[in-house]
Amino acid sequence: MRQTSKRARRSRALMIVIFVLLAALVIWGLTALLGRLLHYGTNATVSAKDHEQLTPIEPSAVDKTEEIPENTYDPSCFYMDGGFLRYESDTITSQVGIDVSAHQQEIDWQRVAKSGVQFAILRVGYRGYTEGAIQEDAYFEQNLEGAIDAGLDVGVYFFSQAIDEQEAREEARFVLDKISGYLLAFPVFFDWEKIGSEARSDTMDLASLTIVTDTFCTEIRNAGYQAGLYFNQQLGYEELHLPSLQTYTFWLAEYNDTPSFAYHFDLWQYSASGTVDGIEGDVDLNLAFFRK
Repeated sequence: MRQTSKRARRSRALMIVIFVLLAALVIWGLTALLGRLLHYGTNATVSAKDHEQLTPIEPSAVDKTEEIPENTYDPSCFYMDGGFLRYESDTITSQVGIDVSAHQQEIDWQRVAKSGVQFAILRVGYRGYTEGAIQEDAYFEQNLEGAIDAGLDVGVYFFSQAIDEQEAREEARFVLDKISGYLLAFPVFFDWEKIGSEARSDTMDLASLTIVTDTFCTEIRNAGYQAGLYFNQQLGYEELHLPSLQTYTFWLAEYNDTPSFAYHFDLWQYSASGTVDGIEGDVDLNLAFFRK
C-alpha cells in the first residue's frame, strides 16, 4: 500500500509539473498573440520593420541585371545633421521623412515639423494576412489632416496581402476612396510583405507578385496619382521583377549606414528605430532623393 501511495504521489507531482509547463506555454502564446494584435491592429497584419532584411545583401552576391539603372549614390555624400541622415551631392539633394501608422498612435504633427521632418508617408490601411479583410488604419484621417496642416509633404501606403489582380484593384480603389480630394506630393505606395507559412499569400511567386504590384500601381496612376512600391533587399532581388516595375517610384528598406542595394531607388527607409519630437516611441526614418 505504501509503495502504491508513493507511486500515486509521484504521478500526481509529475502531472502537476506537466500542467504548469503547458499552462505557461499557453499563457506565453496568448501574450505573444495579444501583443501582436495590439501592435498591428485587427486582422493581424505585420509591420515593415519586423520583416526587414537586417543583414544587407552585398551586390556581389547577386546576379545583377542591366535592365535597371544601378545605384549611383555616393556613400561619402551621406551625413548626419540634427539627428537625421541627409544626402547632398553636385546633382542630388534630399528630404528627411518618416512613415507612420496606428502603431505610433497620437502624433503632434506641429512638433514633428519643427523637428526638421519634411515629409510623411502615412498608412491608409491594410489587408489581413489570414482572412484577407481590408481595414482602414485607425489613425489615418487624423494623421493626414495633421501632417498637411503642419506643412509637411505627404504620401501614403497600403499594406497589401493581395493574392490576385482582383484583390490588388480592390486595395487600390480602397486607397483612392480614402484620399479623394487630396493632392499628394509623394506617391501612393504598394507595400506587400512576406509573412510566413500561416499567411494566405504564402504561395505567391515572382510572376504573381509582380502582376499584383503592377495592377495596384496602374490603378493608382490611372486615377492621376504617382504610384510606387516598397520593398526590402530580399523582395527586390528575389521576389519582384523590378525591370517590369521601374516606371514606378522605388522605396527601398535597408537598415544600414549607407545603402548597398544594387539598383536605383528614389526613397530609402534607413531605420526602424528613429526618434522624432512629437512621436512617442520608435518611428521609421526615410530619405527622399531629388535631382537639383
